[in-house]
Amino acid sequence: MLMLLAILIPVVGAVLVFRTEDAAKRRRLCAASIVSAWLCATLAIIPDGSDITLLRLSDTLSLRFAFDGLSLFFVNLVGFIWFLVEFHAFGYMKHEGKEPQFFGFFLLTYAALIGLASAKNAVTLYMFFELMTLCSMPLVLHNGSEQSRRASFAYLGYSTLGASLALLGFFLLAAQGNDLTFLAKGGQLVGDEKTLLAAAFLIILGFGAKAGMVPLQMWLTEAHPVAPSPASAVLSGLITKGGVLAIIRCSFQLFGAEMLRGTWVQTAILVLSIITIFTGSMLALREKLLKKRMAYSTISNVSYVLFGLFVLDEAGMGVVGAFLQILFHALAKDALFLCAGSIIFATGKTRVDELKGIGRRMPVTMWCFAIASLSLIGIPPMGGFIAKYCLAMGALATSSTLATVGVVTLMVSALLTAFYLLPIVAAAFFPGRDFDAGERCEVEKTMLVPQIVFAGLTVILGMFPMGLTAFAAIINGWLL
Repeated sequence: MLMLLAILIPVVGAVLVFRTEDAAKRRRLCAASIVSAWLCATLAIIPDGSDITLLRLSDTLSLRFAFDGLSLFFVNLVGFIWFLVEFHAFGYMKHEGKEPQFFGFFLLTYAALIGLASAKNAVTLYMFFELMTLCSMPLVLHNGSEQSRRASFAYLGYSTLGASLALLGFFLLAAQGNDLTFLAKGGQLVGDEKTLLAAAFLIILGFGAKAGMVPLQMWLTEAHPVAPSPASAVLSGLITKGGVLAIIRCSFQLFGAEMLRGTWVQTAILVLSIITIFTGSMLALREKLLKKRMAYSTISNVSYVLFGLFVLDEAGMGVVGAFLQILFHALAKDALFLCAGSIIFATGKTRVDELKGIGRRMPVTMWCFAIASLSLIGIPPMGGFIAKYCLAMGALATSSTLATVGVVTLMVSALLTAFYLLPIVAAAFFPGRDFDAGERCEVEKTMLVPQIVFAGLTVILGMFPMGLTAFAAIINGWLL
């Protein structure tokens, strides 16, 4: 019952939000829906691994749900970030308008992510993956301009194409007579090896579209500049991770690490992730729009996760690094997008070259931006450093030439990240002695607090990562 309530509560909350005219009541309803669903999802995680079948479509097709340790990680990450971003949105949406529309679809997207995290088989996973796309598309379309319409259709097109490739992979598996239920460590599939590997590649490539992996990554740079900043924050920090979650479930709990290790599929995904890491960083370096620069950064940084997952080192250090990267990228990138939203809200500035001296006008916001930037670069003691360290150790443990190339790419990407983020910080705080920055215009506390929390956690968790690394190691044990 708790499993279903975790999904149904935000759906009911969204319906009520659409119908509520009073802004204060709407915001209380939105906050209560998120907290209630988050609590139900956490309590539903049962140690014995029991599951529930909601609907049986045929002998082989059913909608099944189960909460496990992987679900625990994702529902808590999503619940925490969704709750804080929502508070920032309370202030920001005064600038954008159309609050019922935004918060309604915001809650529906949250429900879809909980369903995605709790899927027990490929049918359920695919359904909620598509619902996640359909519910989040209106967040991109929010302001209704011609540019936002183009961006929303690009988002829908890339996501649908990716999902179709994954669906084709599922069809290939089903044609071999396989049950597409997710099991710990996977490896239960039967059939022709070439067909199974082809299905694996299609599924990973298809879900990789949502994760921003080349060649289906360009929706991010279309969607981020036009979406409201709170929407950009969850698109970058969490919805891309929905693609990663689908890849993890299918790669490790359908096929299994042993089936993929040493195959052309592993090589192909490693090559694509390395290309994506480098390409995203290079394109971010030359981009002048602030939110678009951060979108290119997301393309690069999410592929760090895919690289760590598919290193497939025996000890699983790459998987540990991947989960730490999921967490610390989400925290840092949400902080950056919320800071960008605060700047747009207070000054209307959207370009990097317009931010000279902004640190004197909005010091708290720009300090949060600076701290999150350092974490994204991977400078100790920020959390991004420990994630990149584990990724590198996992790759080097394999003694693979391709993995070593990947480590070098990670280092180059970190350097490029410094080149496209730190000049913004330097110009913001050090515009020159005689520069007239203007009056202070810091945003209200409901917008500031989430930025401070996200930036602060990148430091605190980076300094004391032992609990996180231990939990990531437990997840690694479930997968490998």
